[in-house]
Amino acid sequence: MKILLTGATGYIGQRLLPLLASAGHDVVCLVRDPRRFALADILPEDLQSRVTVAQGDLLKPDSLADVPTDIDAAYYLVHSMSGGSANFFQLEQQSAHNFTQLLDTTTARQVIYLSGIANDKGLSKHLRSRHAVEDVLSGAQKARLTVLRASIIIGSGSASFEIIRDLVEKLPVMVTPRWLNSHCQPIGIRDIMFYLTAVLDNEACFGRAFDVGGPDVLTYRDMLLGLAAERGYRRWIVTVPVLTPRLSSWWLYLVTSTTFSLAQSLVESLKNDTVCDPAKSIGWVIPHDCMSYRAALALAFQRIEQNEVVSSWSDAISSGTLRQNYMDAIQIPKNGMFFDRQFVPFTRPVAEVLDNIWRIGGDRGWYKTDWLWQIRGLMDKAVGGPGLRRGRRSPSRLRAGDPLDFWRVLVADKPGRRLLLYAEMKLPGEAWLQFRIVDQEDGTHALEQLAAYRPRGLAGRLYWYSVLPFHGIIFKGMARNIVAYREPAATPATTSPQPDKPT
Repeated sequence: MKILLTGATGYIGQRLLPLLASAGHDVVCLVRDPRRFALADILPEDLQSRVTVAQGDLLKPDSLADVPTDIDAAYYLVHSMSGGSANFFQLEQQSAHNFTQLLDTTTARQVIYLSGIANDKGLSKHLRSRHAVEDVLSGAQKARLTVLRASIIIGSGSASFEIIRDLVEKLPVMVTPRWLNSHCQPIGIRDIMFYLTAVLDNEACFGRAFDVGGPDVLTYRDMLLGLAAERGYRRWIVTVPVLTPRLSSWWLYLVTSTTFSLAQSLVESLKNDTVCDPAKSIGWVIPHDCMSYRAALALAFQRIEQNEVVSSWSDAISSGTLRQNYMDAIQIPKNGMFFDRQFVPFTRPVAEVLDNIWRIGGDRGWYKTDWLWQIRGLMDKAVGGPGLRRGRRSPSRLRAGDPLDFWRVLVADKPGRRLLLYAEMKLPGEAWLQFRIVDQEDGTHALEQLAAYRPRGLAGRLYWYSVLPFHGIIFKGMARNIVAYREPAATPATTSPQPDKPT
């Protein structure tokens, strides 16, 4: 089959694409910017020939002319859960409407949409928007709609999993809002992938909507305590009725790695119970034993420990703090800029220095005065930026579009020995950070580290001069330490026993 896949750069789309290609389907990925969609980072070489990329923006119908018409089915995996736009409801309807019009020009027989469970009363704005999108998609003239409605999705890199993990790992005692007593039916990402592929071209699923969920019905409090038990932590949770939705959103935003807009969306939606209606269960059509919540947690942590996190919720560019066309910044401007350039020659193997560059940020840190970087991250959080808590998708691999603490990767060209980052932090201007390894005339090599800043108005210039005293400390030391850093030698357990696992 020939399949149109939207949302291919998102959390679900990046995991679904390899499954579709390995099943023998030809996949057309509709993306806004092909520059941040590197097939080599998602698919093995033998499957890449099955995938083509079409550039287009669903909010701009005129940009969709490159989408082929000879498709058999389509996946609509587009939503604005973490978007910062106040009129996201209207934008989601417009996007779905444009997509439906696009479908009507094709030979597609089916469109598959991943929505949210909404069997409760008084639905949040986001859950109402999901159902409004269902109504729009069902209006396609030829393509029959199949809807999968899910609650919390648990998997390495999923927003829900990362938020629960942050709360449990950082807070021994939690004073929480009353929405922690709402019920949900979490489902593992592996089971979501199973259903998304099982309904494809399944005529019993045409024109129908199904609830999908795991075997456990839990409160959010149960989920927090379940993750604590999985990790061997003892946690205490106190639920209070006085936290307003806005205060709850700030609490979630400041404690976890989520954006404020996503925190707002989650808090608003968590007031609703999201439990499957047995009469709407997909089990009547596609029997399948889903993983338990604890089993899904165990698999997620296994993937993290093995450095096999395929995708993350922060891969999607929808935080509202970074411009959608950020890849246009792939070349650092030359005019109207402030620069800090460090040049450090070295004689050790290039591969070792490259490895240090590629591991920057996250748990490794920034090689110099990490406490200053952490303070800068806290300041960024305080004004609505991402801060440092997003970390990185993988401890050793980077690709264009990856989040990296409060930066976004623009170029990750290891053969070309160049890494370019673009600031997603809140700034009165734009900032870049580039690392290159260059050859010298004497046959040795050097690390060239370039911090570049384009100020916006007087505030931007004042900001640059206010942080200038720290540059000599941070940037010079960072470049030297990147060149000099060596992994600490492992200490035998017999001479330095590891501490007991926390309980």
